Amino acid sequence: MKFEITIVQDEDGVFVAECPSIPGCISQGKTEREAEASIRKSIKECLEVRAEKGMPLTITTRQIEINV
Repeated sequence: MKFEITIVQDEDGVFVAECPSIPGCISQGKTEREAEASIRKSIKECLEVRAEKGMPLTITTRQIEINV
């Protein structure tokens, strides 16, 4: 499976990674590379838990355009 992730650096310098299509699937690392490795593990664990509980594995996400 392929997932889009976001990685942002917070005010403390920590890189926070999130997988928007899996609610609550968030991780972090000292570097972007660490954050990406960590979110990969988190995604696998989140998918396992959601499957065990009979929950949908993902939710629908989409991009929209907003004129500003």
